[in-house]
Amino acid sequence: MVKVRKALIIDGFVDEPACLGVPPYMSPQVRAAFGAARVAGAEATYLTVEQWRRGLPLPRADLSLIIAGSAVPGKYLRAMPASGREIEDLSSILPGGTVLGGPAASDVRYQGMFHNFARLDAAAMVHDILTGTESGERWRTMEEWNTWLLSGADSVLSHPDHPQPLIAEVETYRGCVRYLSGGCSFCIEPLKGAPAFRDQADIMAECRRLRDLGVTNLRLGAQTCILSYKADLTGGDPPRPDPRAVEGLFSGVSSLKFDVLHVDNANPAVVATYPQEAEAVLRSLVRHCTSGNVLALGLESADPTVAKANNLNSTPEQTLDAIRAINRIGGIVGASGLPELLPGLNFIVGLEGETGNSLRMNEELLRTVLAEGLLLRRVNVRQVIPVRRNFPRTVDHSDFVRFKEMVRREIDLPMLRRMVPRGRVLRKVYTELRDGNTTFGRQIGSYPLLIGIPYPVELGRFVDVAVVDWGFRSVTAIEHPLNVNSCPLKALEALPGVGRKRAMRLFRKRPLRGEADLVAALDDAGVASAISGLLSFGA
Repeated sequence: MVKVRKALIIDGFVDEPACLGVPPYMSPQVRAAFGAARVAGAEATYLTVEQWRRGLPLPRADLSLIIAGSAVPGKYLRAMPASGREIEDLSSILPGGTVLGGPAASDVRYQGMFHNFARLDAAAMVHDILTGTESGERWRTMEEWNTWLLSGADSVLSHPDHPQPLIAEVETYRGCVRYLSGGCSFCIEPLKGAPAFRDQADIMAECRRLRDLGVTNLRLGAQTCILSYKADLTGGDPPRPDPRAVEGLFSGVSSLKFDVLHVDNANPAVVATYPQEAEAVLRSLVRHCTSGNVLALGLESADPTVAKANNLNSTPEQTLDAIRAINRIGGIVGASGLPELLPGLNFIVGLEGETGNSLRMNEELLRTVLAEGLLLRRVNVRQVIPVRRNFPRTVDHSDFVRFKEMVRREIDLPMLRRMVPRGRVLRKVYTELRDGNTTFGRQIGSYPLLIGIPYPVELGRFVDVAVVDWGFRSVTAIEHPLNVNSCPLKALEALPGVGRKRAMRLFRKRPLRGEADLVAALDDAGVASAISGLLSFGA
């Protein structure tokens, strides 16, 4: 009897420039590795680092892979990527031969802790070890890529967030379309060589399989620029988009009726350089994706000196053109309560050539966007991480902190007030955790807005909410419609213009049967009129 080998795939929740795998996202890297093990004839088990943290024992295995590392760490609500200490701890207890993949594989502190380090393609290494065809590090072939993703798709069934609020990250291509010029100085994507584009039919087959397995939320987010899918790479930097390829891909995927269909990264220079083609692509995204979608634009610095020294994507003028175009085409409010498609904007502090004046240029650009009445869904400010090379300190940390605080107070807050005014209803907010009496939730999708509900709400369900106040990067909201006769006192206090004393008055006058009772209880027809649309008067 032939012994079936066992493979253990541990998801350490990667966060990379072109891939997100932190819950509720699930990375395609772990699905491909799971599929590669199966195709190699192994019995594969998928486990998340969060399940291990909670005490789930590691099963026996002949080969164990952990995919981990945060090349672009962010702030997380409910689940954290595997920490350095956790990766070290796992290295000593993983069964069988061990492989470390993801950004963590390039971290020198783990040298000697694992038998193998998959710096290129963890799935290919797992396959080759299990089949005994080890030939050093390599990239998967296109046939392997598609076969492994199909074979590994049902790993989603073992993810703790399946079926909700899981969102599957799906790759359209590998690498960076700016690879010939070396790409941005801090980014590892150009080092992957010439972009390898997946065909529409193969992407569709994977998406259909995921849909059949109960996945209802999808992001075509694992690429450096979605506008450049199947772009013409012979015409220079940036490449000319192919609107027909993008339209074909998104019309096909949208026909599968996902509840959420979003994207991620885009190069603003593509929009500015090829306005007609880019407009066609943007209209395809608005037509076929669900609302609340975000294109994260990688400007990184508005200082021309920094841009030249680091071979950055675009100029401030090109980025402004892209922001204007995305707002014009995607700014209409959609079914989720958010605009259909908005830009995000990324800044990196600490790049070569940067000075204090560079941060002032960044600020000037943001103030121009605000003054023009344009919307940015998200402004991401982070310090450079020396993944590709070292960057000597260019500005004081205190300058970085001041710039970031300025963005939060003077840009993010007015943007939020403009984007989601008081009373705006946000649909299908998934309640994720509770801190004291505050319930936190988010809509599923790219860069979801954090929503605080100032009273306990059952976790793990979808609710509609109405915005009543704003933070720097979050909003306060109440369930919509709010049943004035059964809601907690804290909910009544959160109603615009009500406060503690009036909330007590409403509470004592319950049950209220309609707006006349509301006016009588508040003794203020103006406040009653303003909040009546937020309420229901059920028993």
